[in-house]
Amino acid sequence: MPHVVFLRGVHPDAYARLDAEPGYTYAAVDPSDRAALEAAMAQGDAIVVRATPINEEFLALSPRLAIVARHGVGYDQVDVPALTRKGIPLTVTAYANALSVAEHAMMLMLNLAKQTKIFDANTRDRKWSSIDAPTSWDLSGQAVLVVGFGRIGGRVARLCSAFGMRVLVHDPHIPRNTVIGAGFTPVKLAEGLAEADFVTVHCPSNSETRGMVDAEFLGAMRRGARFINTARGTLVNEEALAAALHSGHIAGAGLDVFWEEPVSATNPLLGAPNTIVTPHSAAGTVQGMRRMGLSAVESIIGHFDGTLDPEMVINREVLRRNAP
Repeated sequence: MPHVVFLRGVHPDAYARLDAEPGYTYAAVDPSDRAALEAAMAQGDAIVVRATPINEEFLALSPRLAIVARHGVGYDQVDVPALTRKGIPLTVTAYANALSVAEHAMMLMLNLAKQTKIFDANTRDRKWSSIDAPTSWDLSGQAVLVVGFGRIGGRVARLCSAFGMRVLVHDPHIPRNTVIGAGFTPVKLAEGLAEADFVTVHCPSNSETRGMVDAEFLGAMRRGARFINTARGTLVNEEALAAALHSGHIAGAGLDVFWEEPVSATNPLLGAPNTIVTPHSAAGTVQGMRRMGLSAVESIIGHFDGTLDPEMVINREVLRRNAP
């Protein structure tokens, strides 16, 4: 009888899905309550995890753990090699949040282009804007560089195209013909940075990408371009981005993620000009939360009944090792 531990609550439909599956029990636990966490994990056969670090210390509390289901797609706080050594698969909700995050990236892009934050403040102060000196832009006709052409980046590219933008794509892991076949223009990074009016990043955080948006990256962007990040805060050198915003080289930024979260009051980006910030909320729509909760639960059920979708598994070598 598998017992599932939810580290923080999820959408009610995820619990209802387990209620409908014979033999499953579950509990939702606040991971900051150490005593409750230890008691729950002593009985846990599976977990649904959102932000809790999963490392050797955590695994020592979990003698029965058979699967870790990530409520989302990022897993930089999960010690994947430790899970693999123990034969525990890690799953993600691979397709559940792409729509929500892509729309959030477009929201940030539109707000920067249309200067919504400034116009809202001016209107409330009864400072009526003059059309003789427009400060907003149309997205149509602008060039956007999409860095990372996975599930989210690909959807962002399609949305940008629907707005009439010229879409450039950089992803060294995707064949050029795939990008061309999708109707977009593959470019080298330096070429795209020099040409784009908007740069939006959609990469995982790993040894290859961590800190990639540094002073050199930002300096290669054309003056007056705008930067969007709904992926991972650790992709960005925040001091370098703040400096580029203060100098005016980068005209604006839309950020949903930060190097340290919750964001610190001393983060330099909070005081940077023409910057829109949100609290890592891109995936957290009503529909997105439902899709992620259900996807995580389906992976757990699939693991125990032998129908787990390999596309959802990060450490697939575990599946090969555990195959009969």
